[in-house]
Amino acid sequence: MSRIHVPIELRWSDLDAYGHVNNARMLTLLEEARVRVFWRDPDSAQEAPLAVIDASDATSTRTVIARQECEYLVPIPHLRAPLDVQLWLAKIGGASIEIGYEVFSAPSVQPPVLYTRAATTIVLVDAESMRPRRITDAEREAWAPYLGEPVAFGARR
Repeated sequence: MSRIHVPIELRWSDLDAYGHVNNARMLTLLEEARVRVFWRDPDSAQEAPLAVIDASDATSTRTVIARQECEYLVPIPHLRAPLDVQLWLAKIGGASIEIGYEVFSAPSVQPPVLYTRAATTIVLVDAESMRPRRITDAEREAWAPYLGEPVAFGARR
């Protein structure tokens, strides 16, 4: 299984009154990494290996978040170096995929600090009918090298 590493820079507005990344902003940071990796931008020459979903206005596929879970392990202070958001696929279903994440300190920080674990379930939806659509063979083939274990949350009850 391969992971994709996405550098995500923090903004001052990501911090809360306690001087660390706000829990709700973490979902926004994960979204930013996910969009960079999965959605093909017809205006960009740089393509991510999982970018098989068209992000243009003419797309026939929409995506809907069905579920998100986030486990905050260590508060993230304001950092100048980008976070290392690592993504992989934890599950490929009939019409949905589960994305696993681990958010680490920048690669230059040794030893690395694991700040957050998370998972997002996305359902692929037909843009016209707004009903779930099956994952295609081409999508499965593109995503297969990134299929790994589900996120190992530590504090589940």
